[in-house]
Amino acid sequence: MKTRVAILISGAGSNMAALIDAARRPDSGYEAALVVSNVEGAGGLAIAAAKGVATATVAHKAFGKDREAHERAVDAVLREAAIEVVALAGYMRVLTPWLVGGWRGRMLNIHPSLLPLYPGLDTHARAIRAGDAEAGCTVHLVTEGVDEGPILGQARVPIVEGDTPGALAERVKTAEHELYPRVLRAFCRGLERG
Repeated sequence: MKTRVAILISGAGSNMAALIDAARRPDSGYEAALVVSNVEGAGGLAIAAAKGVATATVAHKAFGKDREAHERAVDAVLREAAIEVVALAGYMRVLTPWLVGGWRGRMLNIHPSLLPLYPGLDTHARAIRAGDAEAGCTVHLVTEGVDEGPILGQARVPIVEGDTPGALAERVKTAEHELYPRVLRAFCRGLERG
């Protein structure tokens, strides 16, 4: 039996699409059971629906500044769908300890840097400015600290002469689309054995 995974998005959902496609493989270890967005009309919702995955929107704007109330609504949707693992894929919300605690050890995120380097935003520009030889991406468990959770996997991407943040971002995104499904598969298969 495959682990039921929900993918949380805020935008176009390119990592979400990679996770859905990988879930179709017989050895995936997980099923992409639901895609949830905090933004009405997010582009990834139409992609998920076209791939036959159930979708839901819990728009954060309706909750004003009450982050926990929004997260309680998201959590209710996840639990109603019998979700076992949550994969954040471009979900542009800083989560409260309430939601993180409720899914502790079962919520993953992908970040476009080689953590612990460059948590937060503008990772590619920061890596180039620092003169780094490589950048990359990291899949980690979500904890209360932003981009601080235990690392589950990384992929490295060289920074080339004359690189721009945009060009580097595209190469890192390609690495993300390979890394995230592979790490999620291993994580879910570990849950099955555990």
